[in-house]
Amino acid sequence: MTLQSQLLLPLTLTLLLCACGPNDEAAAPAMPSDPAEAGIELHGILEAYFDLQIERNPLRATFIGDHRFNDRLAITIAPDYLAESLAIEQDFLERVAAIDATALHPDDRLSREIFLRERQHAIEGFDFPGHLMPVNQFRNMGNTMAQLGSGQGAQPFQSESDYDDFTGRMNDFSRWVEQAIRNMRKGIEQDIVQPAILMERVTDQLAAHIVPVEDSLFVRPLDSLPEDLDEEAANALRERYQTAIADVLLPAYERLHDFIADEYMAAARSTHGMRALPDGDAWYAWLVRGTTTTDLSPAEIHDIGLAEVERIHDAIRGVMHEVEFEGDLNDFFEFTATDPRFYVDDPEELLAAYEALRARVEDGLDALFDLTPIARYEIRPVEPYRERSAAGASYMRPAADGSRPGIFYVNTYDLSARPLWAVESLFLHEAVPGHHYQIALQQEQPELPRFRRFGGNTAFIEGWALYAESLGRQLGLYQDPYQYFGMLNAELWRAIRLVVDTGLHLHGWSRDDVLEYMFDNSSVGRARAVSEAERYMAIPSQALAYKVGQMRFLELRREAENRLGEDFDIRAYHNLILRNGPVPLDLLEAEVERWIASQMETTT
Repeated sequence: MTLQSQLLLPLTLTLLLCACGPNDEAAAPAMPSDPAEAGIELHGILEAYFDLQIERNPLRATFIGDHRFNDRLAITIAPDYLAESLAIEQDFLERVAAIDATALHPDDRLSREIFLRERQHAIEGFDFPGHLMPVNQFRNMGNTMAQLGSGQGAQPFQSESDYDDFTGRMNDFSRWVEQAIRNMRKGIEQDIVQPAILMERVTDQLAAHIVPVEDSLFVRPLDSLPEDLDEEAANALRERYQTAIADVLLPAYERLHDFIADEYMAAARSTHGMRALPDGDAWYAWLVRGTTTTDLSPAEIHDIGLAEVERIHDAIRGVMHEVEFEGDLNDFFEFTATDPRFYVDDPEELLAAYEALRARVEDGLDALFDLTPIARYEIRPVEPYRERSAAGASYMRPAADGSRPGIFYVNTYDLSARPLWAVESLFLHEAVPGHHYQIALQQEQPELPRFRRFGGNTAFIEGWALYAESLGRQLGLYQDPYQYFGMLNAELWRAIRLVVDTGLHLHGWSRDDVLEYMFDNSSVGRARAVSEAERYMAIPSQALAYKVGQMRFLELRREAENRLGEDFDIRAYHNLILRNGPVPLDLLEAEVERWIASQMETTT
């Protein structure tokens, strides 16, 4: 019996499906032939789906600036929740598939295609028991709660009710911990467990929160209580909030920590890739299809990675010649990884280097873009409790209502692993015109259905950000050859990811095999190499998205430039890419083909 059939057994399916839709008529519509009528029907179903998902995923609502459910945390790993989720996916797949694509406007037809693809892939995923491994150092609900509860994240603390909302979320987190422990015990029984080294990182993360209440980051919001509270109300709020931290939240962290340290670690596996799990090859292949939104197999991606590593090595040798470096490629890697000129001793200096790029980049944007986001962004260091295992940088989207900016997180842990020659390319990737530009613009397109405004696929999002790095010289950057090397090294790193992610999960590589390949083929400090290798172990296939997506963006641009010649407009090409939000790569190829044809018709 498949996991899907097991999940459906507890449900009275007819009642559930009736509850999912906005009304009975929408579940069995008469087929309209008018594009406007068909579009209205489609949008009604898409919006009903999004409303349902927002209510069932309160964290997602909070992160996009919808604060109606800030007091809740869904137990998405619970059997009943999973069963309901599967039924909902199947129901909405059938309802949208029943709409005749030929009756739709092209924009609506694209929405239909994206939605159907996403629902089908999600349904296939219920065959794989990811809920039995609910915690690793990258996907750790404890970290999410800490980001929210610190007062510096998406959870608002502006009114008395905001504090009470987070208290409700603390209670749900305690229940989430209990479900996670039940799931992990079941995973132990079925040999579906995390690598031991990853869970060592998790215990370190959880231990950081097992402290006296007065030392907890969760009390920080109490330093800035709402000004409209009188002294009595403020004291009462402070007391009940601290009591919730002491009696509910911190004990939940302790229970999860102790279970992992005392029980789970003994059963965690010594292997590092997915092929060691039951049905691991099929599971990984499913993840790869979802991550890349292509039909590329893991084996094909591995070979692409090997070829790209060699190509980029040759380009780096060109930089070596330009700077008159004497020695081979490994010597150059050693030089750029260790020479003191490329490093700072103070985290504030690293943050200042990124801040200095704002105006320089913005001065060159008009030549490449005429769509600009309204949302602003901030540059912040990664929080101490997660900096050891976090990536070198990351981005958090802004709230759609403008109440919270986008955040470019810079990891200032172990500055010997944070070279200055990486600053320009990393800024372009995480901030402008990379993640902030693309994601903020995506949210600011009101004509898109909300599942497209606030959704997306990793290959598009990360592929765009890596493509953005390639625009540096057009934006006036990479004048220093070492900064250009930084761009090449960043691209090399993404090519290496193609090799090592598939090496781990397809070819059975160990963590040490991955580290050896990294050290042999790139300029990387040990701290970053270790955190990256363990990242690929924790979130298989995610690392493939960057290079696969970037290569597709570059291929499509070259195709458009070759066919349109002097009539090619780079700003129009970027508009096409950005105004539609994240589109699966194979569907994006068809969109660009239609755009090229329309441009050729206009100019003839």
